[in-house]
Amino acid sequence: MPILEGISPIIDVDQVLKAQGADPKTIRKRKPQLVKIAQKALEQGYPYLDSKVLFREIDVLSLKHERLQLEDQGVLKGKLIAEHLGPAAKVILILCTIGSRLEDYSLKTIKSDPVMGLALEGVGSAAVEALANAACNYFEEKAHEENLGSTIPLSPGMIRWSVEEGQPQIFKLLDTDEIGVSLTTSYLMLPRKTLSMVIGIGADIKAGGKTCDYCQMNETCVYQHQYTSSH
Repeated sequence: MPILEGISPIIDVDQVLKAQGADPKTIRKRKPQLVKIAQKALEQGYPYLDSKVLFREIDVLSLKHERLQLEDQGVLKGKLIAEHLGPAAKVILILCTIGSRLEDYSLKTIKSDPVMGLALEGVGSAAVEALANAACNYFEEKAHEENLGSTIPLSPGMIRWSVEEGQPQIFKLLDTDEIGVSLTTSYLMLPRKTLSMVIGIGADIKAGGKTCDYCQMNETCVYQHQYTSSH
């Protein structure tokens, strides 16, 4: 199963602060020392990233009763799946991870320096999100070069596709051992800084909306305006 080469997360201090749930503008005004800590965490943590993107392209055969039938007897199902992937000619399953080294370093650091440890945690969260965005951009641009449309990336945990429903479906279709990722019985991905998603590709697809529209936190998130692209 192919691993996407040449994709790496590019993040800055503001993204690290956001990943910790902070507003960068407010932090810069009121607690500039935390900005310095985030910068230090970024410098120290970045070398610990072990970024990998596993993917698989699968042809779509049919859609019936919210069940997307794929080649090789693969299946994706759910209301969100039917809503977005019905017109797709193929789907691309994607698994992004930054590995466990940064998480281990963060947990070790937090025992002696909790603030720095949490900042390192923020680096990890920002990095895996940036990695996923970079992967999505790659496949969207590739589709557009072939005059094909692409859907927004759909991830388990979004509205109308629960983690319990979606994660087992994705993991059944990917050989995640190739990048050292596993799924626990409680549907937690390990290493924790891992994201899974699926994108639909096809000539009849017209992308609409944003991933934020289908997030469980879409009514309370203060950062929606910062995500102007489709993901």
